[in-house]
Amino acid sequence: MKPLLWVIVMAGLFLPSMVLAQQNSERQPMPTAVRSIVDTTAKAPATDLLKGETKAVEAPHSPTKALYLSFLPGAGQIYNHQAWKVPIIYALLGGLSYWSYSSYGDMKKFRDEYLTRVNGGAPQLEGYTNYPDANIYNLYVSNNQNFQLAIVLAVAVYGLNLLDAYVYGHLFDFQIDNDISLSVTPSLMPAYDMTQPFSPSLSLNLRF
Repeated sequence: MKPLLWVIVMAGLFLPSMVLAQQNSERQPMPTAVRSIVDTTAKAPATDLLKGETKAVEAPHSPTKALYLSFLPGAGQIYNHQAWKVPIIYALLGGLSYWSYSSYGDMKKFRDEYLTRVNGGAPQLEGYTNYPDANIYNLYVSNNQNFQLAIVLAVAVYGLNLLDAYVYGHLFDFQIDNDISLSVTPSLMPAYDMTQPFSPSLSLNLRF
């Protein structure tokens, strides 16, 4: 009986120690390289980890957007980073608008004077009372033509504003190599007559 009791007591003392030792042996230490990666990741701020996801993607340059913006003259050019064209556009449109307004006023003035005269009325236009009827009519026709020409040119300038914005919108990302060069060198070319074997010429070399 005593030997059996002794075995039970010894088993109760050593069995927990053996189980704990087995558990500790199963927990192998983490390799140094893996531990350093884990520590670095744990210490890295969240903004660094999400940097690739939060980086804004720049939208491509849109020629269509440049065209729509240029319905307001100069806005498409500003979108294409060519703001220096805006004063030119508005100077042309402003000058043509003034020319059309002035020509229309003179046209109407001479038209009314001519109609007054052909209907039997006395000359009323100050500064032109001594002009014959034919001259008054010619002045009316001339100012009418100037008015129409100013309108056509203004429409053409507005259309060029649209076309310019659209074309340069396509060329916005076009890159020209800084190494491009053109060299002109004198050379001798075989002559086609029998008087001289060679004739002087110029050679053009384009490098890009």
